[in-house]
Amino acid sequence: MTQHLRSKRLQRPGHGMVLAAVLGLLAALSLGAIGQARAVEKAPADSRSAPADRWSDRAHGFASLAGGTTGGAGGKVVTVTDQAALAAYAAAEEPYVIRISGAIAVEPFGSDIVVASNKTIIGVGDTGEIVHGELHLNPGTHNVIIRNLTIRDSYVEGDWDGKTTDFDAIQMDTADHVWIDHNRFEHMGDGLLDIRKDSQYVTVSYNQFRSHNKAFGIGWTTNVLTQITIDHNWFTGTKQRNPSADNCAYAHLYNNYLSAQVADGDPVWTYGNWSRGRTKMVIENSYYDGVQHPYQADATAELVQRGSILKNTTGRTDAWGTAFDPRSFYAYRLDPAAAVPSLVPRFSGPQQRIGVTLHVPGDYPSVQAAVDAVPDQNAVPVTIAVAPGTYRAKVYIPATKPNIVLQGTGQRRSDTVIVYDTPAEYGGSTGSATVRIAANDVTARHLTFSNDFDEAAVELKGEQALAMKTTGDRIVFEDTAFLGNQDTLMTDSPKLDVISRVYLRDAYIEGDVDFIYGRATTVIDRSVIRALSRGSDSNNGYITAASTWTGNPYGFLITRSKVVSDAPDQTFHLGRPWHPGGEPAAVAQVLIRDTVLPAAVKSSPWTDMSGFSWKDARFTEFRNSGPGAAPSADRPQLDAAAAKTYTVANYLKGTDGWAPHSRH
Repeated sequence: MTQHLRSKRLQRPGHGMVLAAVLGLLAALSLGAIGQARAVEKAPADSRSAPADRWSDRAHGFASLAGGTTGGAGGKVVTVTDQAALAAYAAAEEPYVIRISGAIAVEPFGSDIVVASNKTIIGVGDTGEIVHGELHLNPGTHNVIIRNLTIRDSYVEGDWDGKTTDFDAIQMDTADHVWIDHNRFEHMGDGLLDIRKDSQYVTVSYNQFRSHNKAFGIGWTTNVLTQITIDHNWFTGTKQRNPSADNCAYAHLYNNYLSAQVADGDPVWTYGNWSRGRTKMVIENSYYDGVQHPYQADATAELVQRGSILKNTTGRTDAWGTAFDPRSFYAYRLDPAAAVPSLVPRFSGPQQRIGVTLHVPGDYPSVQAAVDAVPDQNAVPVTIAVAPGTYRAKVYIPATKPNIVLQGTGQRRSDTVIVYDTPAEYGGSTGSATVRIAANDVTARHLTFSNDFDEAAVELKGEQALAMKTTGDRIVFEDTAFLGNQDTLMTDSPKLDVISRVYLRDAYIEGDVDFIYGRATTVIDRSVIRALSRGSDSNNGYITAASTWTGNPYGFLITRSKVVSDAPDQTFHLGRPWHPGGEPAAVAQVLIRDTVLPAAVKSSPWTDMSGFSWKDARFTEFRNSGPGAAPSADRPQLDAAAAKTYTVANYLKGTDGWAPHSRH
């Protein structure tokens, strides 16, 4: 923005010191606007919830060892809907994260899709399916993740024993570092899952094995090399190999559920788990319901069982030897065996909530690199998980990359900071923005956005320095902070008569001149707004500068929040009407309601701008409190009847019923 009034400024320390001081303030400040003190700083909910482990996008167990299993991390994200595209990306030399959307029928019937190293293959929501075909990992393949898929129906009628076909769901030979998670396998031609010939560092978790004879086999070698973790899988309507582990160095099975076993009277080849050859097997807290031979071991093998529950079972329950201690290899959490019949069917198999997560750093060196990896016209949410730290770089999410979740992974939003120091003098107000979001359907959580340009140290014609600018629609900020001075947060739209919507909840926003501005419909809910003193005893600045299109009844709504300030009493305005370029159809609409206002707010809190009178704008208040909310003739109040219309829901719903606030 231009044409800002500048008053005497308080000299501030260098911007690095300021940023550190503000981050410290964020960790200490509390919000009392809603009748109770609440910490502004919060740990992300998913960092406190134990069940979140069930959705982790990081491999656990043996697949996490010896360098770990990251799949296609660092590569481009692609979405495929046909066999040709799937086969091409899966076999490529470079890493890819391959999303399968919908069912892909493989031809010829029973054919292989070869999966090369450094690949993640993941279903979109619970819709991704491979029908009539197999994913095949050739010898030497490494670092593969297969998640959230259904692979089904290559069974040839009459071939119950799989003697004439070898149409597995997944087959691997001498592969290493493979994670198979949250899939459904059923009704295939031979095995559902065959892990063969000295494959190593494998984890098989939260899968469903259904309607099949030979479910899951491991081995086919005299060598004793394979290390495998098998947890939280559901074997139902299967007969044998649940699993069968042949000559495994270490096989750790826990919290698996075996139920509804096929009962065909076979006295030997109907069984649950089998420790074969020289396998060392540990079984923990599993549940066997109606299973013949729940667990058994060859005389040459070892099997340790502890904590499992047997219900309506018959036959062998072998246990001998000492096997090994899984905790000497990795940490893990056991669910109670009694909970397995309810937990495993619920959480295993493909899940709507499982999606693609790109990690910064690690998978990608910068936030921008992760954004660039998201496909254009992206239709499925991609999470960019940003580790704690200070990232001094600009970030741009273009309009071509919607459906991104930008999420800090620290305990507090101040742990993860994206900051730069460009003023408008060096690129215009848009060019100054540390982060720009032009795409629709973007959410940011648990992050701090900052522009730490030191306006007190440098005399420029334009001192605007944005921390954030948005022009996309359906933008959400949850537990985020915005640090700056002039023009900290701009919520805009692509052009005057296009309505974009932005929702901020549990936010912290600070600045001095017009530091919340633009034409987007913007709701600031249950947040803290800090009006910074510039050292003046008469005018320290303006909180808002809306430029709402006259055809849009909803501009800015600040509700259930708290304004705080270190400025002297009666020196801050609530806002003024911004008409960019003198545009007469930009008529500010701002409502501040149910919010605590400090003594720094003027008794006549609205003011003119660039020859446009505040009285021609749509400025109102409703039921505010605090020393800065004292009534005066220059404070238009919304009446109770109108207040029922100017609600969070009505500001945001648009024509598509958008309601991000309903999640809370």
